[in-house]
Amino acid sequence: MNIIIESTLKTLQKSKKLLDSLQDDTLCNASLAPYYSSIGTHIRHILDFYDCIFNLNSDNIIDLTARRRSKDVECKCDCALAYLNEIIDKLNHSKINMDETVIVIDDLGLGKIEIQYTLGAVFAQANSHTIHHYAIINYILEGLKVPFSDTDFGVNPTTPKLSNLN
Repeated sequence: MNIIIESTLKTLQKSKKLLDSLQDDTLCNASLAPYYSSIGTHIRHILDFYDCIFNLNSDNIIDLTARRRSKDVECKCDCALAYLNEIIDKLNHSKINMDETVIVIDDLGLGKIEIQYTLGAVFAQANSHTIHHYAIINYILEGLKVPFSDTDFGVNPTTPKLSNLN
């Protein structure tokens, strides 16, 4: 299996561990300032990113602005787990040529643009994007005083460990 897919699957297993530990009311709790986002909105956003990649059209275009944005995924752990398992199944069973060139449509703040990528690059970006959102989820978990025992959750693998800095 390709190292990008292996890394992605390892990262997404953290979503499974998290969702298995939450209740619906915690998943959709958006009470924390300053952004009032929920764990569920971040999980849904992560999974929508991967879903967009798998919706690559016949012209080799991935539209990252065409997300599902399902409220059920944001508020119901079983729906989020089903969506996660759908993405994991696609990662496990799709034949992905990481060197294939694709066009990615995104909006970086000034309107939609088209950017040339390889599938490997877009999957690597998705994995880093996931870890970034895990860091935000970690702040939400802390603010809600919800314990979650994963010391690497939301930490990029290249981040120096405190024990390595001494």
